[in-house]
Amino acid sequence: MAKILIDIDEQLLADAAMAFGTKTKEDTVTAALKDGIERKERALAPARPAARADAGAFDILLDEANHRR
Repeated sequence: MAKILIDIDEQLLADAAMAFGTKTKEDTVTAALKDGIERKERALAPARPAARADAGAFDILLDEANHRR
């Protein structure tokens, strides 16, 4: 784990600690970072199949010979 010196708004840190139910500054920052990553991943998830479709990943399904009867 890296030690990094950064300036953080004390009120934002206190608000985040309340929101996440954390007791230490380190736990609060870690929880906020994890939450931000998870939210971004969930927001991008619907675009992944569309990007694959645009790339032709599902073109085989367009051929009627590949359909079940």
